[in-house]
Amino acid sequence: MLFNSYPFIFVYFPLVLIGFFLIGKRNTRAAAGFLGLASLFFYGWWSVQALPLLLGSICVNYWFGLQLTPAPGRNDRKRKTLLIAALVINLGVLAVFKYANFFLENVDAGLVAAGMTPIDLVHIVLPIGISFYTFTQIAFLVDCWQGKVHERSFIHYMLFVTYFPHLIAGPVLHHAQMMPQFNSPATYRFNASNVALGLGIFVFGLAKKMLIADPLGQYADMMFKGVHEGVLPSLYTAWFGVLAYTLQIYFDFSGYSDMAVGLSLCLGVQLPLNFRSPYKSTNMIEFWRRWHISLSTFLRDYLYVPLGGNRKGPARRYLNLFLTMLLGGLWHGAAWTFVIWGALHGAYLMVNHFWNAKVRRGNTKTTWYGRVIGWFITFLCVMIAWVVFRADSMTAAIEIYKGMLGLHGAPCRPSASSAFRSASPNSSRPSSWAS
Repeated sequence: MLFNSYPFIFVYFPLVLIGFFLIGKRNTRAAAGFLGLASLFFYGWWSVQALPLLLGSICVNYWFGLQLTPAPGRNDRKRKTLLIAALVINLGVLAVFKYANFFLENVDAGLVAAGMTPIDLVHIVLPIGISFYTFTQIAFLVDCWQGKVHERSFIHYMLFVTYFPHLIAGPVLHHAQMMPQFNSPATYRFNASNVALGLGIFVFGLAKKMLIADPLGQYADMMFKGVHEGVLPSLYTAWFGVLAYTLQIYFDFSGYSDMAVGLSLCLGVQLPLNFRSPYKSTNMIEFWRRWHISLSTFLRDYLYVPLGGNRKGPARRYLNLFLTMLLGGLWHGAAWTFVIWGALHGAYLMVNHFWNAKVRRGNTKTTWYGRVIGWFITFLCVMIAWVVFRADSMTAAIEIYKGMLGLHGAPCRPSASSAFRSASPNSSRPSSWAS
């Protein structure tokens, strides 16, 4: 059920809110268990078939977490082996469910190009939220291995992973942000101020989605789907369509995050801020400090830093930035368009860091017109990258780029391209932030 659906707003959430605090008055552990079961019900409403995978992932990773924690008599080499095994299992499961079809499609394309018989595809249904709960638990396992985790309650761990405000579309949570709150008696006491503020934030997020994102999305979908079906966009159509999607994805995603923060605050739990006016950024480094903050923090702490960060010289730093963003793009979805989106942002960050190091040389002073120019270039780069993120294929993205350059002229006209005619009209774009 969606946060903006009637069953959620008028049935599910009121019952959970009342039940949580009524049980919390008598037994905080039972209230945590109730909220965990309610979160599992919420997930099961989306997909009952995917529920066993989520439960299995929770049990296996909880066991690994116990074994990875430093303790007297535990061999560090054995713990490291267990960590590698845990990471392989988690990433392997994610790879099978999210990337198997993508891999096989590319293998088939190679076989066809070589004149060989393609293999039969295995159509695997992507469990909703698998990227979020997998990354959340990978961070937990790494921190267990480093001795940063001291919470041992299975109920609190289950609640940490399944907590319904974040389970489907984030933010990516860190155990240090959540476990202490679940362990605090104050969380389970009704607080009218928290509920009032939480409902206000929820309504604000709901308005961003319903009043801004959804209407903009209708125009963006009309342009992007039109290109996929063979309609070449004119100069103005292409630019307005891309601008509509640029605004839609922000208001939709940040609106969802606001709703999650508001719902959680009603329950006495504070979720981390996930957006901080990213389109005000004057450079790409600043943009990634403001956009999807929980994911960019995860990529920095658990991918960029382990790769070496900026500790091994400028050349290695640029390579680490590019690889981090490339993998971050692939995390959003199993398609070459997402990979290219990540590569674009990796290139943007490399150029930005090079500019700071070689041109600005640590000078932080910027004139007002310099900030305006920086904002315009940053916003333009973000828009250009969103084209491949949203497009159904690279062929469609290229046609949109041509339209933005005015190569398709002023009117919209049907395309004679066989590439578009052969494309499946029923293909749909995966929801990258809900997978």
